[in-house]
Amino acid sequence: MDKIIIGIICLVLGILLGSVCVMLYYKRGLSAAQKQLQEDQDKAEAEGEKKLAEAQKDAENRKRELLLQAKEEISKARVELEHDVREKRQELARERNKLEQKEDNIERQLASAENKRAELDRRLQDIAITEQRTKEIEAKKQAELEKISGLSIAEARTLVLEAAEREYSHDMATMLKQMEEKTKQDADKIAKDIIVTSIQRYASDYVSEATVSVVNLPNDEMKGRIIGREGRNIRAIETITGVDLIIDDTPEAVILSSFDPIRREIARLTIEKLVVDGRIHPARIEEMANKAKKEIAQTIKQEGERAAYETGVMNLHPEIIKLLGKLKYRTSFGQNVLQHSIEVSWIAGMMAGELGLDVTFAKRAGLLHDIGKAVDFEQEGTHIELGADIARKYRETPEVTNAIEAHHGDVEAQTAVAVLVAAADAISAARPGARRENLETYIKRIQKLEEIATSFEGVEKSYAIQAGREIRVIVSPEKVGDDEMILKARQICKKIEDELDYPGQIKVNIIRETRATDVAK
Repeated sequence: MDKIIIGIICLVLGILLGSVCVMLYYKRGLSAAQKQLQEDQDKAEAEGEKKLAEAQKDAENRKRELLLQAKEEISKARVELEHDVREKRQELARERNKLEQKEDNIERQLASAENKRAELDRRLQDIAITEQRTKEIEAKKQAELEKISGLSIAEARTLVLEAAEREYSHDMATMLKQMEEKTKQDADKIAKDIIVTSIQRYASDYVSEATVSVVNLPNDEMKGRIIGREGRNIRAIETITGVDLIIDDTPEAVILSSFDPIRREIARLTIEKLVVDGRIHPARIEEMANKAKKEIAQTIKQEGERAAYETGVMNLHPEIIKLLGKLKYRTSFGQNVLQHSIEVSWIAGMMAGELGLDVTFAKRAGLLHDIGKAVDFEQEGTHIELGADIARKYRETPEVTNAIEAHHGDVEAQTAVAVLVAAADAISAARPGARRENLETYIKRIQKLEEIATSFEGVEKSYAIQAGREIRVIVSPEKVGDDEMILKARQICKKIEDELDYPGQIKVNIIRETRATDVAK
């Protein structure tokens, strides 16, 4: 037991002794590590101080170099700036010298102008004095002449003019005839060349159109269905479309009557749709009429845009585009007004190009010259007045408005293009087959033409021939001499131009016949 206790004690002492030894060894090693660490730290600090000193030295050297470069650049810039300043000063000095010289020249010119003005004033005063003296001398001479002759100035002038007229009437007529012939030859040649060239360049076919709308039916039984029970269908069609239906003995046809061509076309499409559909009653009639109205509205817009695009007329107001499209359903003496307007636009533009005028302006005025016919069946006034109002309303230029007003001679043409539009309108209307003229209007024009010719003194008879394109006037040889025939023809032409509307031109022929009769016995 004691041995065990002693062994345990020895073991504990051994452990304690070993721990102490270990602690002493660890402490000795820690001291060595700390010493080594301190040495490394001192060495690093020494090296850091050395590198810092070197970096500071390099920075100082770099700083000195940058300062030297900056000083050199500043010095160079100062030299260049001083050079520029010297040049600017020299340039300013030169400009100042020039200005001073100009001022001197202007002052000399002003002085010279003042001298000239003073001299001119003196001359004007001398002229005024001379004129006053001349007037006094002329007044004295006039008084002396009136006293000697016993006639006043007005009486003497009248006598001289009458004598001159009697003496030189033949020469005046001859000169007038020569001048007219030469002018006509030159003007006719130029005008014919321009017109023929324009017509050749725009050669389109023309088909005369009728204003009566006729709807063809598949059979006569369809007439009864269109009339309806107790006439309800025909009343519905007339009420909705605003046209009158004429159902007569014409087989398989219905005639539509209305002053409004748009309504007439809507009614025609409505009846055609109803015939194809087969169901004809008031509700269906209203439905088909609404569809026809939409189709016509779309067609009107498309036709207006087509006309503007075809003629190259741009920037038209949308309402004017619609009015142009309405002209598709408008006819004048059987001539489609929209096609007529397009043709007038092209012909006027071509003639303007030949004469060196504004082609775009001529085309625009030609296209719009009959725009009033789109509304003349629903508004009061002539198509010229309505067309001018439309042009003003949608801000067309005054020149275009004047061309519209002047194309029938209602107002005076203010531009050369307005004259060309009137000429192009006459060319388009006078083309063979373009228009139909009713018999009553034709007879009235022929009678008016003969009345104008016979209204002159010395005219015995007059005959309109060549469908009113020529008139032959027979004058009395006792009242009208050979010299007066030329003047008489000119007077008749002038009166025809002022009082009569006609397409193309009218030739006036004066015929004077002198017969000597005797009897041999």
